[in-house]
Amino acid sequence: MPVTTLDPRTALVIIDLQKGMRNVPAAHPVEEIFARAGELAAAFRSYRLPVVLVNVMGGAPGRTDFKRPSMIPPPDWAELVPELDAQPDDLKITKYRWGAFHDTGLHQRLQELGVTQVVLAGISTSIGVETTARAAYEHGYNVTLAVDAMTDSNPAGHENSVKIIFPRLGETGTVAEILTVLKATRGAQAQ
Repeated sequence: MPVTTLDPRTALVIIDLQKGMRNVPAAHPVEEIFARAGELAAAFRSYRLPVVLVNVMGGAPGRTDFKRPSMIPPPDWAELVPELDAQPDDLKITKYRWGAFHDTGLHQRLQELGVTQVVLAGISTSIGVETTARAAYEHGYNVTLAVDAMTDSNPAGHENSVKIIFPRLGETGTVAEILTVLKATRGAQAQ
């Protein structure tokens, strides 16, 4: 479903765009993802809408079939990429699981701000973004997904999320489409 509207109190939530993701193999060039997410963040800030910058510092401890890398990350691995131009007023959330809502206080913070809708972007589409989108939907938020401001190391996982899962959770659109609706919505509210 294309992006139709943005609620008066919509927050942008950017998932895991951190220095450690800069060299991760991805279906789409990560530099383009960083730039588009930065463009969204600048626009949301210009309308005084909340920007949430999420980084990841760990994962669930349970056993899986997936072989986890056993590397020790460099000290700056979890630092947000400069393209996001993090500001003092941005909400900064550190997560230790796939989704940004699990044990982070994100839902409470958004509720305190009166947020009723979230726009999501980030890495990885089928893991961090999808898990966060599912939780946002289950918490009752309207969900919009900026599909050209996200990527995944697994192209098939990215496509499955974008084409099959996301339309069941909310509206999808490009950054340009979201910015057009954002400008139209904010302009209508100013009148």
